[in-house]
Amino acid sequence: MMQTDPAIATQSADELAENRAESRDELLKEFVQTSADFYRSQFARIGSKAEFTWTFNLVAALLGPIWYGMRGLWNWGLPFVILETFAFIQIARGMFGDLGAGARDRIAQIQGTLDFRHEQLAAAIKKEADNVDVFRRTIESLEKAITDIQADAVLAEANAIWIALFGLVMLAVVKTAEGIMANPVLESRFSQWLSDRTIKSGLEPSRTAISSVFVFLIFATSIIHFAFPGTITWLAEFPTDGNIRLTAIKLVEQLFEFIRSSGQWLFDFISYGIRVVLDGLEVLFVSTPWPVIASFIILLTWLSAGFTAAIASAGFLAYMGLFGFWEKAMTTLALLGTAACISIVLGIPLGLFCARRPRFYAIIRPIMDFMQTMPSFVFMIPVIAFFSVGKPAAVITTMIFGGTPVVRLTVLGMRGVPESIREAAIAYGASKWYLLTKVDLPLAAPSILAGINQTIMLSLAMVVVASLIGAKGLGEDVLEALQYSSVGQGILAGFAILFCAMILNRVIQGQRD
Repeated sequence: MMQTDPAIATQSADELAENRAESRDELLKEFVQTSADFYRSQFARIGSKAEFTWTFNLVAALLGPIWYGMRGLWNWGLPFVILETFAFIQIARGMFGDLGAGARDRIAQIQGTLDFRHEQLAAAIKKEADNVDVFRRTIESLEKAITDIQADAVLAEANAIWIALFGLVMLAVVKTAEGIMANPVLESRFSQWLSDRTIKSGLEPSRTAISSVFVFLIFATSIIHFAFPGTITWLAEFPTDGNIRLTAIKLVEQLFEFIRSSGQWLFDFISYGIRVVLDGLEVLFVSTPWPVIASFIILLTWLSAGFTAAIASAGFLAYMGLFGFWEKAMTTLALLGTAACISIVLGIPLGLFCARRPRFYAIIRPIMDFMQTMPSFVFMIPVIAFFSVGKPAAVITTMIFGGTPVVRLTVLGMRGVPESIREAAIAYGASKWYLLTKVDLPLAAPSILAGINQTIMLSLAMVVVASLIGAKGLGEDVLEALQYSSVGQGILAGFAILFCAMILNRVIQGQRD
């Protein structure tokens, strides 16, 4: 066998290492484009230690956010923009701002009131009225307020130099932080760029211009607005016309009126379907004797979550009965059950459909984002416009707020099924129905049950809000307590809602476990 000369092997290793170093240097030049030798030495220092290495980049400290924007590091540049803007504002306010302007404006307002009170006092003295002393005490109080505000104005103007010094110190600290963080941040970006060339690198003229103009505009407008208020009026108030808002309101009202008039049959059909389900559940929960319902709930909790949870459910139900919340609690469960059942019946098939069709889910997902982020009091307005007030409107409002988790988590669970298991089932001749019922759904069941649980919990959270549009139940007691400041009634009804949520949570969560 042939043996390799150790000297030749060492020479080859050295040449390979040298070639790698030269290749890295070329890549570094391509990445930074300027001051390659400086960044080579700094990156070598940073890479030689596992802990944070203290370095300083003078150019980054001087240019500040502009440097970070030029390098495409806006996740660091934007916080530095905010900090530097605040520092420049303090410097400008301390050096050029009129810190007593606000106090003088208040003095002018109080002075107008004081002159009016003087006229009233003179008229009262002339008529020898009984309230002369009242006017005198009021005048003395206003004069004292003017004196105090004048002292505040003098003190604010005297503190101008300290405000400016605070701004200078803060600016120096921010600039130092920008210089210290520049090299480590850029080195981390270089490491990422080596494996992903889509990451921004170099110094593009467009990026440099955009960052410079952006930072300059932020600094200039902020300094002018805070240091020289009133110089540019449109900085304080957005330039608009009141007629734009009035026209938009009129157009929205016309649109809703058109939809309501042309689709009334659809809204009536939806209301009728909701009413059928709701009436059935109200007969089940409200009209059925309480021992039957209580026994059924306790037994269901025992089978689902165990003996301890069943005892707790019995105690919760006893609380509702003893404090007179039984009928309202059952009405709440009927309303909640209607909204949750419809949401689940519609949401699980929709989630199954979206899980295998990413393009369709890309359309549905923004709609669900809108449903979850829109405040509940806002989407109640179109619901009332189309369905009027009452229980159907409350059910629809609850469905809008709480119906999305079951869809999202069904999609998440279905996409989490390992492809290897699905491929094995298909290889053994599984049909689509068998694949869905025996493979996908069992493996996705924990996520789907979590979605059902979240839908029920979010629906229960809408109990109080739904009571504003005609829903009965425990939410009505809480709403009355808020209106009349009845602390005791609100706390007791709130605990009843809490106990309903805990019972439902243990039933669903226990079954998932």
